[in-house]
Amino acid sequence: MAPFFLHIAGGTKSRVPRESHAAGFSENAAAGFGALEDLPVILVVEDDEQIQTVVEDALTEGGFEPAIAPSGEEAVTLLRGNKGNYRALVADIGLRGRMDGWEVAKRAREIDPEFPIVYMTGIGKDEWGLRAVPNSILMTKPFAPAQLVTALSELLNSGTATTEDLPTSFSAEEVGTARAPLPTTRN
Repeated sequence: MAPFFLHIAGGTKSRVPRESHAAGFSENAAAGFGALEDLPVILVVEDDEQIQTVVEDALTEGGFEPAIAPSGEEAVTLLRGNKGNYRALVADIGLRGRMDGWEVAKRAREIDPEFPIVYMTGIGKDEWGLRAVPNSILMTKPFAPAQLVTALSELLNSGTATTEDLPTSFSAEEVGTARAPLPTTRN
């Protein structure tokens, strides 16, 4: 199968969680539990409907249960109201509204300091070293949907990375992902 790349377009849609999983779907799914109990629920904050659909399909095919929030404010509300039910956050950096993806990730880490974060961006990658939370991954658009699944799997399976695990630079040939560095000092 040829890789499918994300393209930016307009629109918003909220799906918490994917409605097409009617078989086995329960009311718990809206609270962050997967349609099948063993599927990790991933909160995706993306304001572009076409990208929402591509990300949702990629996560579903990758064995995750996506929950889609079209705004940063809605994502933070879901995280606070369903603390512990989501396994990771996928956040677009350039969201419309008052709260961008950087802020959503910061708020997620206030709730859970080790919460896995994957950022997606077509712009703003230059700010990543300054604004990203530690132990996060940056996906630069366009990227193949399978790369998102790989990035999430890496974060969920590896736990907390050490500075030795983190590359210091990234080439154009790499998969389009990068990890945010660990802070050099801790408070």
